Amino acid sequence: MKPVEPNEKPIHLLLARLERIPADSYWAHRASGVRGSLLRLLEKMEKGQPIQTSRVSALVKRGFEVLEEAAREKTKKD
Repeated sequence: MKPVEPNEKPIHLLLARLERIPADSYWAHRASGVRGSLLRLLEKMEKGQPIQTSRVSALVKRGFEVLEEAAREKTKKD
């Protein structure tokens, strides 16, 4: 039986959205780190290497948290 792979759609969505955070944002550096971790994770998934679903969940959660904070920051500036 093949192990269940986490859904890649939220990862691709996060990668695209995190990339769009402006460089002058406080959250840009954090977004870059989360993005790099997600890219490495996606690479492992594509190679069929084992991954921890808890790690995937934690990274996806953190990615959405960074997006929320960046959006709040932008709202305060506007």
